[in-house]
Amino acid sequence: MILDVAGSNPVGRPIAPFLIYDGAMRAILKRVLTPPLVLIAAALILLEETLIKWLQRLMARLAALPLIATLEERARRLPPYPAMILFLLPGAVLLPVKLAALWLLANGHEVWGTTVFIAGKLAGTAVGARIYLVLRPTLVTLNWFARVEAWVFGWRDRIYARVKAMPAWQRAAAGVAAAKAWLRAQLARRRGWLARRFAAARRQVRRG
Repeated sequence: MILDVAGSNPVGRPIAPFLIYDGAMRAILKRVLTPPLVLIAAALILLEETLIKWLQRLMARLAALPLIATLEERARRLPPYPAMILFLLPGAVLLPVKLAALWLLANGHEVWGTTVFIAGKLAGTAVGARIYLVLRPTLVTLNWFARVEAWVFGWRDRIYARVKAMPAWQRAAAGVAAAKAWLRAQLARRRGWLARRFAAARRQVRRG
């Protein structure tokens, strides 16, 4: 068999140019698709590291209320499968809210539809995260749930580690950190200014 100069391909079937073309296309696609994918992953990571943590702190404050504390204590005593039903309940309860948001969007009410969808998503995330935190010790007694949980969080951690190792993510994270520092400085300055104005007003009232 006669071979061409590119390697082991028979004459008349030059595969090497196609391999070069395929490699070039992969490089172009990687260059084009990486930035938006990094932005999406960065948005998800920032959502979890900021908004979800803020919602968790809010729900922890609500859990300090006597009624909520009593309900959570009763939930902790549930058997595994009733606990699983309670864990899945927020998604079922919020399904009509999501359908209503889609109906609003489909009928031209973009603002209201988006508002209802975001509000429902935030409420579902906050309540679902709190229920998961309360019920997790019971849920992990189910072997299949423990395996699924380990797989989901392992997959998430691998994706996060890969994204955070990218230069684009590191630049975005540095920009977000700088923006947060600037915002905290502005808020501190505003609080100081308001405190000084309040103190001045109190002194003026006392003088009067």
